[in-house]
Amino acid sequence: MTDHITRDPIYDTVSRDDFPAMLEVDRYGKRTDAFDGIISATHDHFWDPMDATYLDFKSPFDVTAEYLMPPETIPELQSAVADKLDEGQRIHLANESTRWSLSSILHGEQGALSLSASLCHLLVDPGAQEYASNQTREEARHVTAFSRYIGSRWGRPYPVGEALGNLLEELVGAEEVYKKLVGMQMLVEGLAMGAFANIHAKTNDPLLKRLTQLVMTDEAFHHKFGKIWADKTIPKLDTEEHNRVEDWAAQCFETVLFNLINIRQKQVIYEQFGLDWQWVRDACREVFTDADRRETLKESTNIFRVLVKTLLKSGIITDRTRPIYSHWVDMDEMAGENEDMVGYAIADEGIEYLRTLNAGRRVIGQK
Repeated sequence: MTDHITRDPIYDTVSRDDFPAMLEVDRYGKRTDAFDGIISATHDHFWDPMDATYLDFKSPFDVTAEYLMPPETIPELQSAVADKLDEGQRIHLANESTRWSLSSILHGEQGALSLSASLCHLLVDPGAQEYASNQTREEARHVTAFSRYIGSRWGRPYPVGEALGNLLEELVGAEEVYKKLVGMQMLVEGLAMGAFANIHAKTNDPLLKRLTQLVMTDEAFHHKFGKIWADKTIPKLDTEEHNRVEDWAAQCFETVLFNLINIRQKQVIYEQFGLDWQWVRDACREVFTDADRRETLKESTNIFRVLVKTLLKSGIITDRTRPIYSHWVDMDEMAGENEDMVGYAIADEGIEYLRTLNAGRRVIGQK
């Protein structure tokens, strides 16, 4: 039988094919209240990507003439690549890089949608199921929102990169609940919160700025769902179980750190500029060393720093794997930080905005 590594009844599971277990009459009355806080907040952060009141996808932005993200945030433009391009091509390359990043986010949201839905087949507790179904609905609107944004700016997304595609396939198809919760609710959602906070802080497109904020109002709660699992599970694990979770998390971290945004993954971009991706890779390596990578990880919105903080504050990282992370991040400094994740403040501002916007409006699910 699959070892889901859950140590609290609220995360009890059955086989994904055991639907009769969901029809057990006693199950209906055994509902946890552990998720009531994040379930009841659903209406506070309601928004509809099909309603222009929330997001007007017709708002203009000329991707041929304006940088979506500042050029200094585009690694290729800090290298010899920039010398081969005129200003119009630099803008084009920068915005194609942003298109690739947003396409990856879109694919990640689809992965989160599919994974959340799969939890409804595994989790026995009605409260846990209700939360998972709520998250499924919210991930679905993220897929719609990013699809519409990419469509409005470029027409269609880029295909998923090999590294991200393989990771998402592993997480969605995993039978072990701990892989789903650690992998998606903590690692991928942590990456997303960092990415959204970075985009929100730096983008020149007001529509993209608002989109990332609205998505963050949801993602902050998705991240908390994984944190509840960690708080109720990690302290109860025996040594072998903790090692298994810790080693798997470290493996995922190294996979995304070295593969998620590297040049080989992005090679689909460069042909249109007559650039060989291997030459682009070498040019970027000349100016972006491991020391530079460590420097970028000092930024609070760096996606990998957010990921490490998520794992550390959840009690998953011990002295066994600490050296893997301390090569890149000052772990002592991070240990002294509070548990608030980057993006929580932006999400809180977004929720207040939505409360004001939704006042007097009939929201789906409200009478």
